[in-house]
Amino acid sequence: MNAPAPTAPITHPSLPLAQLLIHAAAAVQAVRSGQSLTEALERCPGSARPGAQALSFHALRWMGGAQAVREQLVPKAPPPALDALLLTALALLWPGSGPPYAEHTLVDQAVMAAKQRGGFVNAVLRRFLREREALLAGLHGNLVASFNHPRWWIERLQHDWPEHWQALLAVDQQRAPMTLRVNTRRGSVADYLRRLAEAGMAASAGPGDQAIVLAQPCPVQHLPGFPEGDVSVQDAAAQRAAPLLLGGGLPAGARVLDACAAPGGKTAHLLERAELDVLALDSDVKRLARVHETLARLQLSARTVAADAGETAAWWDGRPFDAILLDAPCSASGIVRRHPDVRWLRRASDIDALARTQARLLDALWPTLRPGGRLLYCTCSVFKAEGQAQIDAFLQRHGDAAVPAEPASPGHLLPLPDNEPDRPPPPSGASADGFFYSLLEKT
Repeated sequence: MNAPAPTAPITHPSLPLAQLLIHAAAAVQAVRSGQSLTEALERCPGSARPGAQALSFHALRWMGGAQAVREQLVPKAPPPALDALLLTALALLWPGSGPPYAEHTLVDQAVMAAKQRGGFVNAVLRRFLREREALLAGLHGNLVASFNHPRWWIERLQHDWPEHWQALLAVDQQRAPMTLRVNTRRGSVADYLRRLAEAGMAASAGPGDQAIVLAQPCPVQHLPGFPEGDVSVQDAAAQRAAPLLLGGGLPAGARVLDACAAPGGKTAHLLERAELDVLALDSDVKRLARVHETLARLQLSARTVAADAGETAAWWDGRPFDAILLDAPCSASGIVRRHPDVRWLRRASDIDALARTQARLLDALWPTLRPGGRLLYCTCSVFKAEGQAQIDAFLQRHGDAAVPAEPASPGHLLPLPDNEPDRPPPPSGASADGFFYSLLEKT
């Protein structure tokens, strides 16, 4: 799942707050109707998009509490558009969330945004501010309101990670760091840190040998050398894929399959580190175009095919691959801080459906790997059904599969600062995303 650059608090909006609230509420309404936030924001006018994104991110992070309070204040839900505006405003007024505007400003601008129903919005929001302490006390014991995640999500984390579930829910409320991957074909990490310092951008070396973590996120066009391919945006956890797959050593020109390649970050990383014959697949033609754009910017090349990786008869020429990267479709539960809409879009039944898709892809791709070859399975999920449980079941089904001792498979990487003892976080203390990695060898 593609991860956008994290948002920073809005301090100088380019448009009046009332207009930004209208656009943010429209995005929240779209998410509540089952659309992704990314798609919703793409329909937002360019001048309003940065502000609407920041406000909608904030609103979705605190949507559980906002929804619970709105149900107390207005038991009968108002029309969807008005409800989305109310929820957005309540989330932005939520205590402890770091509201980006003064309370009176938010109320006044929400009233303006409501137009004909301004009196209703004014009454609801001012009652919330008047009775806030009692309203919040009434939510004691409400897990959804307390942790701002669906109940089934909370219960799954409690089952999978009984010692860490609260920390995992808490980290989802934080802004993710903006992490860069230096293209070491074009320069070193030390050199790029100097370039950032010269540009007045504070940063520190991240975990791994190509990562840099910015102190503050910024638009990619502000990064020195970004158009020329000197650097890419990629979380430190995602940067583990290429070194793991190539760690056993591959000869120049080795045939490598990136089975679910879009938007192309891991494809490019493989090609940055070795001379390979890469086939990049993706079932979505539009998303595959992003792979082309990524490779073109980095001056790299790979063969690309729009196809379902699980339907091998449609794209495989019968020649076995030396290595396969399967970054499988998943819940994206490890990158919720980058995609706060995910928690509200997913349903409990989705996890079993995704696990079946992952198993289908693993079983279909395994015959395309040569004996002695390696397949790296990964997901940006913290749910064990999409990680260790998936691999345990695969090993039961395939007697010719084994987990090699070197390089060691990291397994589940939780988005917590102390989760990777062999790869300490940068001085900023920023943690990497949640991921699962298992390297499999065909014996």
